[in-house]
Amino acid sequence: MISSTPHSYSDGDTTFIGRLVHDDAVSGQRPGVLIIPAFGGLGSFEIERAEELAALGYVVLAVDYYGEGAQASGPEQAGAWMSALNADRPLVARRITAAFEELRSLPMVDPARIGAMGYCFGGKIALDLARTGADLRAAVSLHGLFDAPPMPRQTMKAAVLACHGWDDPLATPEAVLAFAAEMTETCPDWQLLAFGHTGHAFTNPNANSAGMMYSPAASQRSWDNLTRFFADKLKV
Repeated sequence: MISSTPHSYSDGDTTFIGRLVHDDAVSGQRPGVLIIPAFGGLGSFEIERAEELAALGYVVLAVDYYGEGAQASGPEQAGAWMSALNADRPLVARRITAAFEELRSLPMVDPARIGAMGYCFGGKIALDLARTGADLRAAVSLHGLFDAPPMPRQTMKAAVLACHGWDDPLATPEAVLAFAAEMTETCPDWQLLAFGHTGHAFTNPNANSAGMMYSPAASQRSWDNLTRFFADKLKV
């Protein structure tokens, strides 16, 4: 049976309320996955994905990166919150590192088999965790943003998969080329899966504006590739 409960953790300054999801019928240590939400904060979409991964054998911590389980009331507030947090990338790294350390500390989790995945701003945060050099096996960005933080580059331990809509106005071809150059320099195992005629937010069924449109095909293809990638790197 899938267990899904609020889960509190801290970075020493801020308390975060994420969601811990796992199959309580399974015993022993299992691989863990962080799910990092889009800019509105942790919601039902990410929790549903967590439940799907838990059914595949993972222990999942769906992340709260704003603190106290905050969810934005709408895109305007979400944009303001994201801009404020994004302006301090070392703080972003500290907060996602706290979530990473929390997940790997759980008795049911194998600390040597941790992955991270994120949507939109969460995709950037998943990449930033890998950029810290954390002992992470796999990182997946789904229609994420690619700009590197203004911090010294570390050689990544994580393998990276970036699922990208080629027509994404927030991650232009120039940004993709810069990302590829960064990955070539710092990541020994990286891959980019680009979907043609696809914009930003392609996994979000509510996305329906120019450049940000749900794509059932890209959503399914990204999920299929993500689950194969985790199965390979985390050895479920």
